Amino acid sequence: MNSNRRALFASLAAGLMVLTSFGCTPTVRVESPSEPITINLNVKIEHEIRVKIDKELDELFSEDSGLF
Repeated sequence: MNSNRRALFASLAAGLMVLTSFGCTPTVRVESPSEPITINLNVKIEHEIRVKIDKELDELFSEDSGLF
């Protein structure tokens, strides 16, 4: 009888472990957000256009200018 009780206890313990493992399974949900996604980009772009200055320097240092 003692071995029958151990087997019964072992099977009950295994059953409880299986049931508790089903209760602990992680859940992953992929849902769309309720609010729209907004991206605020505060970008300050500064650049200089040096083409005009380069052309003026090319004309200044050209052979026709007589500088050298």
